[in-house]
Amino acid sequence: MTDSAPDIRSDTQRLRRSAITAAYFLGLIWSIWLIASVFGLELRHYGVYPRRFDGLAGLLAAPLLHGSFAHLFSNTLPAWVLGTAFLYGYPRAARLGIPLIYLGSGLGVWIFARSSYHIGASGLIYGMMFFLIVIGLLRRDRLSIALALLVFFLYGGMLWGVLPTEPGISFESHLFGAVIGTVLAFLLRDRDQSRPEKRYDWEDEAEELDDRDSGGA
Repeated sequence: MTDSAPDIRSDTQRLRRSAITAAYFLGLIWSIWLIASVFGLELRHYGVYPRRFDGLAGLLAAPLLHGSFAHLFSNTLPAWVLGTAFLYGYPRAARLGIPLIYLGSGLGVWIFARSSYHIGASGLIYGMMFFLIVIGLLRRDRLSIALALLVFFLYGGMLWGVLPTEPGISFESHLFGAVIGTVLAFLLRDRDQSRPEKRYDWEDEAEELDDRDSGGA
């Protein structure tokens, strides 16, 4: 294979940085939940409450808040995996895309959702998931396709979460996260340059043989 050692080290470092950045965000969410649990704080009212001006504070706060340990635990691994994949595969798009998904999914909930407090990182998770799947279909380079397939394989069963399947679950957060993620995949698909395709030694040898055969014909 013709990849150089510096390229491999750079890729590894980028993946490590992406994973650490995603872990920092999750560390913040877990810290808030632990503090609230230890001191008996009720933070649900800091979530998004549709069509109430005091509910707009939830655009910033809601993704950081979770109603139970089970809720937080179920969001932790998907948020870390999808956040790492987004930051690693599309670092330039992520600078704009992740904040827009974070805020945009909450804004959609504030405008259209049922009158109730909506909390949790699910909108962000669904936004990143749909972004990674859709942009893989649009770009079709090896890395984009690989990331899209990985996400679909791990979390494809979550796609039904955009529908109102369970009472008490904010499907609106899922839905608007998915919508924002899909739109951003179209808008940001060219923001990151495609990486050079990896070439293997046997490909060069095959081309040389073809050239020899053509010359001798």
